[in-house]
Amino acid sequence: MFTSAVSLLALASCAAGLNILLTNDDSWASANIRATYNALKADGHDVLMVGPAVQQSGKGGTFVLPTTNITEPGGEFGSIPVGAPFFGQDSENGDLFYFNGTPSATAVFGIDIIAPKKFGSTPIDLVVSGPNEGQNNGPFLFTLSGTVGATYVSVERGFPAIAFSAGNSTHRSFNTLTDDSNDPAVLAANVVVDVVRAVANGVNTTKARLLPLGVGMSVNIPTFGPGNNCTAPPLRFTRLTGGAVVNQIFINETTGLPFSQDLQATGVNTNINGVREDPGETPTSAGCETAVSIFSIDYDAPERLALPIQERLASSMTIQSTRF
Repeated sequence: MFTSAVSLLALASCAAGLNILLTNDDSWASANIRATYNALKADGHDVLMVGPAVQQSGKGGTFVLPTTNITEPGGEFGSIPVGAPFFGQDSENGDLFYFNGTPSATAVFGIDIIAPKKFGSTPIDLVVSGPNEGQNNGPFLFTLSGTVGATYVSVERGFPAIAFSAGNSTHRSFNTLTDDSNDPAVLAANVVVDVVRAVANGVNTTKARLLPLGVGMSVNIPTFGPGNNCTAPPLRFTRLTGGAVVNQIFINETTGLPFSQDLQATGVNTNINGVREDPGETPTSAGCETAVSIFSIDYDAPERLALPIQERLASSMTIQSTRF
């Protein structure tokens, strides 16, 4: 078992270029996604970017398609005029697209409509979502995050997919990007490139998948770089549970209105699956390490837990079973 910090970079070699669908939830005009597009292209990959027309953070896996063309106030950061079609591409780069839907719908639109025109009969090798403007640690945020939602719908559709979430939560336009190697968007993009290299290392995608069917990854990057206590965070294998939080609601005695606070509840931290020795991604990425978690979209309880419940229910009610 890997119980210590692991340098995925040590595993990486110059891999053949991948066909990558890049998406996010912070909009096609965000600095993070554009920096990542540039970095993946520079590393030799064929990248198609399809992002939401506007900020869609916190939409989770909700699947909402557009019913009109672009309405007020237009695309994020003024990137799309009011009245423009519900999807379109950058006038200077034909590989950059927007779609006026939720992140999950945007990813699927990229898979079904745009990618076949870009890649032809050659399949998508990998879906990359993010880097999100802020971390998405633990099972609770797994369900709420649009970045992760775009990832798990891609996994459900049969594609290897990785969600990246960066500690720096500044929402900014791609027009603010500079050539500064210490730009937070560039730093996050470089982590994406390094992890993608490691995932592709030694894999011939014409013969094998980058990840098993039904399996994806979630990578949470700490805030790092100049001006921070963390400058070069190593990567560590983690699990979603362990130090994870869920919301707890209280009533403000002054206003009478509800408010929420984080709670490290027992349910959200029950370790049922995964590598038990791995630490939780929440405390890991809160320090100076990048958390690398592997998830599946098989939500069934393991047989060791499901069978006793089935047997107990079958003893007191009429219910069909394949086992008894």
